[in-house]
Amino acid sequence: MNWNELLRLPATLLAILAAIILIVALVQLLTARQHVHDHRPFAAAAHSLLMLIFVVLAVLIGALAMSLRGYRFLSEEIPVVQIDSRILTPQRWALTLTWPDGATRQVMLAGDDFQVDAIVLKWKLPAMLAGLPPLYRLDRISGRYDDASQEMTAPRTVIDFSQAGQGDLMDLKKQWPDWLPEVDTVFGSAAFLPLVDGGHYSVELMHTGALVARPDDVTQQRIGQPLGD
Repeated sequence: MNWNELLRLPATLLAILAAIILIVALVQLLTARQHVHDHRPFAAAAHSLLMLIFVVLAVLIGALAMSLRGYRFLSEEIPVVQIDSRILTPQRWALTLTWPDGATRQVMLAGDDFQVDAIVLKWKLPAMLAGLPPLYRLDRISGRYDDASQEMTAPRTVIDFSQAGQGDLMDLKKQWPDWLPEVDTVFGSAAFLPLVDGGHYSVELMHTGALVARPDDVTQQRIGQPLGD
């Protein structure tokens, strides 16, 4: 199994694999104890060594499962989220977020625009040649005001989408940079568009790591002058 195939396994499957390996390590421990009772020290030592190898392997796979939680794979342009907007009062919006798997979430934002942020992790050339794909994690969506002075004084709304926990790759890179030498860079990418009543937007992530937000044709007409594709 190459790196690309390994990373495409869901984190839950990796956790299950780690648990199975721990069970195998336990079997090796019990076998080693039996050999000790039978006065077979060399066989006991061999099974003890196998137990240690399986324990280390289980820990590494478990750590990988925790590190990959919340990340998705960035090998091509992929849809991140669909956004439908409805105005409540001036500069107050109800948004319906729809993910590619069909899951939805309702959020409230204040401002004139929405902004989506993601965290992208890219590998150095040797790891990329080995098939290790770039990763991304959707981080947050926030409201944004067109007037910079209002941005400093008006109410701010930020919805956190971070799913990373302890052992997240980004945190590990900050705390122990020498442990992850193949990580080239971790950077943020963001995109924003004006909100309109009845608007529909698609947010995608390009293979370069850049987020792109696009309104549909009807929404574009309501926005008026395009801000750029």
